[in-house]
Amino acid sequence: MSDDELRRRVAAAVDGVGTRRHVAAAIGLDETKLSKALAGRRRFTTAELAAIAEVAGVPLAWLARGDDQPVTAAPGAALRAPAAPDPDGARKRILDAAWTLIATRGYHRVRVADVAEAAGTSSAAVHYHFDDKDALLDQALRHNVELAFERQSAALHAVADPHERLVTLLDLQMPTGPVLEPEWSIWMQVWAEAVVDAGRRELYAQAQDRWFRTVLLTLRDGVEAGVFRPDLDPELRARQLTGLVDGLGVGVMTEAARADDMRAALHDFIRHTILREASQ
Repeated sequence: MSDDELRRRVAAAVDGVGTRRHVAAAIGLDETKLSKALAGRRRFTTAELAAIAEVAGVPLAWLARGDDQPVTAAPGAALRAPAAPDPDGARKRILDAAWTLIATRGYHRVRVADVAEAAGTSSAAVHYHFDDKDALLDQALRHNVELAFERQSAALHAVADPHERLVTLLDLQMPTGPVLEPEWSIWMQVWAEAVVDAGRRELYAQAQDRWFRTVLLTLRDGVEAGVFRPDLDPELRARQLTGLVDGLGVGVMTEAARADDMRAALHDFIRHTILREASQ
């Protein structure tokens, strides 16, 4: 992978979770050194890349080499598991089919044979790429995380204002539309499985932490910029806000609430507990 491509990936990872200043602080790197590395005036060290991958919640292999093979045991890299060779794209077709079927039918109503049929392949091919149906659900969650990260990075790349950034983040979590509704379905099924499966609980915690850190860094940016309340506790508000999104989202997905009501409640929370105007 070229140096330009490396810098592009690092910039996307950094910009997806907060300002460069806060990411630099989070990994213990001088902001000037981060800026110089992103501009091509110095090289990233392996330790710096590993730290950025962990903070951004992206696989180090993707960040440093452009592939899916992990080269470290860093927590961020654990979100994407090693993949079997996929020269004809069969694995991707299988994963896409599994993601759609689990989201629309429910995990316990999907058989490996169903996934094979939807992907246009055989059950043996499914088992070549995934050990069992549990592995398919795990990969569906990882697929969810990657979809959300890519969408988030694209949407937030040019958003500098912390308030606008926070509102955009919340809009990207609304359980509506042909992409977000299935994503929410996967999330809710993983929540249920995580209650009784410690291994899946750890996987979910890693994915959830990426979302939490993104909100946390945005809140810290807003306090520093003078947009959010000066006495705001970013970690407490990030916990509250992400919990509010989860709870309201379940209501929308189960048709106990409307998406408009969810959006109004989130904006009300921001207005009364986060924005600086509320403290004056």
